[in-house]
Order: sequence, then structure tokens, then C-alpha cells
Amino acid sequence: MTSRKLYALFGLLATLLGMAVGHLVASLMKPDSSPVLAVGSAIIALTPQPVASWAIAQFGNADKPILIGSVFAGVLALAAVAGLLTRRRFAFGAGLVVALVTVAGIAVATRPGFEAFDIVPALLTAAAGVGSLWWMHRAAQGLPLDPRATADAADGADGEDSAAAAGPAGGAHRSHGSSASRRTVLITTGIVAGAALVLGSAGRFIGNVRARAENIALPSPAPGEAAPALPTGLEAEFPEITPLQVSRADFYRVDTRLDVPVVDSEGWTLTVDGDVENELTITFDELLEMPMVERDITLTCVSNSVGGKFVGGARWLGVPLKDILDRAGVGSKADQILSTDFDGMTISTPLELATDGREALIVVGMNGEPLPREHGFPVRMVIPGLYGFISATKWLTKLTLTTYAEQEAYWTEKGWGTITPIKPSTRIDTPRVLTTVGGDDLLIGGVAWAQNDGGVKTVQVQVDGGRWQDAEIG
Repeated sequence: MTSRKLYALFGLLATLLGMAVGHLVASLMKPDSSPVLAVGSAIIALTPQPVASWAIAQFGNADKPILIGSVFAGVLALAAVAGLLTRRRFAFGAGLVVALVTVAGIAVATRPGFEAFDIVPALLTAAAGVGSLWWMHRAAQGLPLDPRATADAADGADGEDSAAAAGPAGGAHRSHGSSASRRTVLITTGIVAGAALVLGSAGRFIGNVRARAENIALPSPAPGEAAPALPTGLEAEFPEITPLQVSRADFYRVDTRLDVPVVDSEGWTLTVDGDVENELTITFDELLEMPMVERDITLTCVSNSVGGKFVGGARWLGVPLKDILDRAGVGSKADQILSTDFDGMTISTPLELATDGREALIVVGMNGEPLPREHGFPVRMVIPGLYGFISATKWLTKLTLTTYAEQEAYWTEKGWGTITPIKPSTRIDTPRVLTTVGGDDLLIGGVAWAQNDGGVKTVQVQVDGGRWQDAEIG
């Protein structure tokens, strides 16, 4: 391996170890304080709306892994440059590593809800990266900068006059020193690479365990109003068709998070403030004691394309939003509900639509179980008939009654609409897109939804410009 490649490898390994240390520490503290995730989240926040919609439409649930991978690749390219800089002067390469971590630290520090300890993963990332880079750089000091020097020395030792002049002892000494240095470098880089792999895997494992862990000891309150049993769907006869109730594991997820937030029910509160007669602070236990209802509600993402998969129905358990607003007593000025998640993300909902009789819920359960963390545990908001970017706040902690003139939410600042009822639509599940079909009999099936128009009354299908035919409703 040439010295340039070797020093580029030093930069890569040092950066990987630093990132692994930072990610591990963040997984034990607060996942979103991970330097990599913080940079990715900052990029999401700065991404123009058309680009964000294009990414969701093109990549679906893979948009976030692709973003993280892109950030990762860019960082590693600069890490290789940092390693090359240390070949001539260590301070230059170390400075670039520190600069990279500084960018991540700024991304962490500028996140909503930042606390002083959130910067710890970034600091340890810098320490581990610079320290391991120095260790490998020092181990390589016994090697020549130009590998041709070693070859020239070997050629000289092969000549009779050179051998006579230098003597066999001198030649043996140079060979031994070079071999020892190579062994030291090999051992050092192997230790750094192994540590990066072990620590990075541990951080990912801990993060996944915490994200998937659900408080199974949580009480499951019986709803005061249980939803009636769903009718037998067509999926019972035709498995290709999406069920009326999509499982929690298969339910689509679209949000701005790169991680799965770990929010515990202990210590969680819901604050209701702003233009209200009585400011409220409701604990999780108090929320569970309030009258609960079950409702079958379909959610749809505004980025869902024709035939897209970002739509699904579930049975939600929660407290009617109206009951909470009635407790607080809404004032006369408010025209929006500004809902805030645990990390400061805001969504605005028109007050008129949230209170027009539709059954908006403050949700604690999904399909008969507690909310999964990726869908908002411990509490989220669900409002039928409205796209999620104005209604479906996950990890909810605050409801502020205010006006659009006074406060703008995350998507409002990006120029998105404020009144966006879900449009009636359908999706063909079978036959699959781009498949070739034939024969006399052809089964065409799928799902349809119309939440703001009294539900689906009729579905018709047209094949190859033929007559429209009524479909069987499940």
C-alpha cells in the first residue's frame, strides 16, 4: 500500500471510530444528539419542499437511509483528505477532523430542545477521532514517506560494492526496523478498525433496542366507546388486497426524524396554553383516566402518489381532542392549534377543522396496543380527513391556541398550505404495476378512501378504454 493510501486509510478509520463513539454515547443518552443524525436532520430542515416531496415519492421509506448514507459518504471523503494532510503535518489533518465535528456540534446545538449535555457525543467524537488519528500517525513514523525509498535501499544492498561498504549488519538493521514499523501500523490500524466496528455496532444495537422497547406494563384502558367490529374485508378471500386495518408493523411512516425518538411515559406531560381560559398540564396517568374512545381512521400522507403506499387504516384509542379543549376553554382570538412534539417540531391545524365535528383524537393506542415508538409513543394526535402535515403530530407534548398571524409551524414556514382536506382516491393492489396479465378472467382489487365526502359509496373500474364497471365493495 502506498503511503498516500495508508494515510487516507488513517483518516477514514479515525473518523469511523469517532463516529462510532459518538453514536454509542448518543444511544445511551439521547439518540438525536448523535453527530451523524444531527447533520442529517439539519439537512432535512433546510431541504426545499419540492425536493423533499420528490425524495419521498422516489424513495419512499428509503429516503432517510439514503440521506444518512449520502452524509456518511461525504464525511468519509473529507476524512480521507484529513488523513492525507497528516502525511506532511499532523495539525492540518487533525484540524479538518475537528472542523467536521464542529459542524456536527453546531447542528446538535441548534436543534430545538437542546440541552448542554447533548454536546457530549460530539466532543467525544472529536476526542476519539483526533486521538486515534494521532496514534496511527505516530505508529507510521518509522515508515518512509515514499515507498520507493525502501525499494532503492534494497537494490543498493544487493550490489557487491554497496554490501561491502555498508556491511551486512547495517542492511539487516534497516530491514528489521521497516518490518517492525509495518507490524506496528498493521496492529494499530487493526485495533482502531475493530474498535470502530464493535462500538458502532453496539450503538446501533442499543439504539434499536431502545427504539423498539415498549412499556408492556402500561395499562390498556378500556374505551368508553368501543369501535364496532370491522366487516370482513376482501383480503380474507384475496390476500393481495390491503386489509381494512393495517398492522402496526406494516403501517407507513413519514416524518422528519432520522431516528426513532425514545420518549418515556414517566415524566411526560401535555401542556395546553395560549388563547385559553385555563392553562392545563396533563400527565400520562391523568390522560389514561379520561374517557377514551376507539375509532377506525385512515391516514394519508400528502406526498402519496397515485397508487402509492403512504395510506393505511388503523384502530386508534384516545381522548377526544374536543374534551381537552373544553377543559382549557378556547378563547375568541385563536384560529389555529399549534401542536409541538418533544423536540420542538411544530404542526399547525386550523381550529375550525379540528372542532367541526370530526373525531379528532389525542391517541395513546393503536390496533389494541400502546402506540409504537415510531408512530408517536407515548401520545400523538390523529385527525380524520386532514393530511398529516397539518394534523398528525407524533410524540406530542403541547397544544397552543394561537393565530396564523402570530406563529408559524414548521411546514407553514416552508410555504405549505394550511387547509388541506384529504382528497378521495383509490389504489389498485392487484394486479401489480408493470405486470403482464392475460386470460378471460382478471381480478382487479385494491382500496379506496374518501374521508371528507361521507365515505366511499361506489368504485368503478375501466380496462383498456372499455365500459366502466362497478366493483364489489369490501
